[in-house]
Amino acid sequence: MSKLLYTDKPIFGLDISHTGIKAMAIDPKKWSVEGYGSIDLEPLRVKEALEVAGKSYLTDNIKLLLSEKTIGSISTNRVAIAVPTARSFSRTFVLPSSAEKNLQDAVMLEAEQYIPIPTDNLYIDYEIIERSKKEITVLMSAVTKMIIDNVVASVEAAGLQPVLIEPGICSVGRVLTATERGNLPTVIVDIGPANTDIAILDRGSIRVTGGLAVGGNTFTLDIAKKLNVALENAHQLKVLNGLNAGPRQQKLSAALEPSLQRVLAEVKKVIRYYDERVSNGRKLEQLLVVGSGSNLPGIGEYFTNALVMPARVASPWQKLDFAKIQEPPKQFRPRYITVAGVASIPPGGIWK
Repeated sequence: MSKLLYTDKPIFGLDISHTGIKAMAIDPKKWSVEGYGSIDLEPLRVKEALEVAGKSYLTDNIKLLLSEKTIGSISTNRVAIAVPTARSFSRTFVLPSSAEKNLQDAVMLEAEQYIPIPTDNLYIDYEIIERSKKEITVLMSAVTKMIIDNVVASVEAAGLQPVLIEPGICSVGRVLTATERGNLPTVIVDIGPANTDIAILDRGSIRVTGGLAVGGNTFTLDIAKKLNVALENAHQLKVLNGLNAGPRQQKLSAALEPSLQRVLAEVKKVIRYYDERVSNGRKLEQLLVVGSGSNLPGIGEYFTNALVMPARVASPWQKLDFAKIQEPPKQFRPRYITVAGVASIPPGGIWK
């Protein structure tokens, strides 16, 4: 009954991260943006709101975002939500076709082996994403009940009706599939302010994820310390010079190298898992850098040289039509990629 009633009712997207909330309403048939906005949050208070029941911090800021910080309009209260990828667990694994009869048991066994949290404390979802005569490939995602329950309570207290929740990297994968040849086996490096999420996107599905606590703010701090400059100056050096050739290249590269090497090590780990456990002979074709930390000049060339793989900063904005409303400034566009992905789910697609 719910399916019949709700497949054609509009939704909007909400991206809840450790550093802020973004909202966006898109007509998924035309990719036209009807409204969007963002609000910055205090990471420690977000962490508390995700982990402790009864906190109003997220609710208060969702209300403020929708009432005062939105450009254009968001006219529905039905919302699809992206939650921090770092708080989720995604994994692809292959099983014999005979295991499909008892698939839930097989998934729970995989979760117990892989996820360092008791399965009783998790919401676990899964789907078969490939099948052959002998094998099935299963994608599993899990998030702690505590986080989902607190997000749902916060969103409902703001007067909204949640209809779907997914890890933010799945939202990113959706928009890249539609705009950046994401049907190819692709490495995603999503550099946020405080964290970098890494994933393999293949045939429209996220196959494996990883991540670490290094982000755009880390790069700024590295430059400030190494060059002994104020944070504001360090940020300017990062976004204007970065890794590009120039008089400061050697010093900037030396400042950034330790953190970039940590990101690179995690990327290689995720690639190795995909190649050994998931790829089924498919070769990774490209690496796409997204997120607010992708504004580091030369970052694409850095990964191209380090991995001997075509790498570039993704630019899905030509797909989004802002004709009716003011477009976000160029330097702020990368922060909206996750919410664009979760907002672009066709309402009927929620039930697939």
